[in-house]
Amino acid sequence: MEIIGAGKPAGAGGPGAAKGMFVTDGSDRTFMTDVMEPSRTMPVFVDFWAPWCGPCRTLGPIIEKVVNDANGAVRLVKIDIDKNPSIAGQLGVKSIPAVIAFKDGRPVDGFMGALPESQVKAFVARLGGSGQGAEPSFEELLAAAEEAGDAGDFGGAAELYAAVLASDPAHTEALAGLARCYLKAGDLERARQVAEMIPEAGRKSPAASALFATIDLASHVAEPDELLELTTRVANTPGDLDARFALANLLASQDRHEDAVEQLLAILERNLQWNDGAAKEQLLKVFEVTGPKSDVTKDGRRRLSSLMFR
Repeated sequence: MEIIGAGKPAGAGGPGAAKGMFVTDGSDRTFMTDVMEPSRTMPVFVDFWAPWCGPCRTLGPIIEKVVNDANGAVRLVKIDIDKNPSIAGQLGVKSIPAVIAFKDGRPVDGFMGALPESQVKAFVARLGGSGQGAEPSFEELLAAAEEAGDAGDFGGAAELYAAVLASDPAHTEALAGLARCYLKAGDLERARQVAEMIPEAGRKSPAASALFATIDLASHVAEPDELLELTTRVANTPGDLDARFALANLLASQDRHEDAVEQLLAILERNLQWNDGAAKEQLLKVFEVTGPKSDVTKDGRRRLSSLMFR
């Protein structure tokens, strides 16, 4: 068995010549010593690939990087199925790239296809792949989840949040993150159910507060032509503050936060205390959703301050 960096690169001439000491070339003949025996002490991932496989060339460098970044928590064994068809056949591998994870001498999970890095990270982390050979910390899982969500990989992010919740079912940030994944997937009801699981003591945290504000803004279900009707009504009767408020709510529910802020500020320009402060309260919810560093929030807060102290 040759260690990458000590001998030839894994899959030499094939996809993703790996770097580091945690990726090895394997074969049918050495499968027991390369995979089965080491899997009794740590997760071992087997990447079944072939030189002619385009997606393998995409996945190879990704999974090698993720495994090497785990710094000894897991191992990766790469098997060229053209040269070693036996084990792949026994495991029922019909399409490549295929990655199968082994623990305690048996296959426990796997995936097929060239997944993005965030999903590969989620897969490896869920099976125990963090740094220094230890279980991933909550901070590492949450950071990886946020990275996956920022990349638009809400499925991978949800898996990472779920990994935290498996150990701490009341973890506020993980619950808020998982609820946000459901929101991004368009499942408002599931998002609301997960949000309601956040303990009362954690609901004032920035993550939870922004989540509940987002759910509140997203709760407005527009009737057909409602947006056009409200827009026309506001244009024809600028002083109709009820119409402006309804329009702002509808715009916010569609993530048109900048437009919603314009309507709410237009109300406050006319009457700062309109409807017992409802417009200001809704404006602050939009700021919570967009975040303190967003241009929408920074510009909106500046304009709100100028109204309050004019």
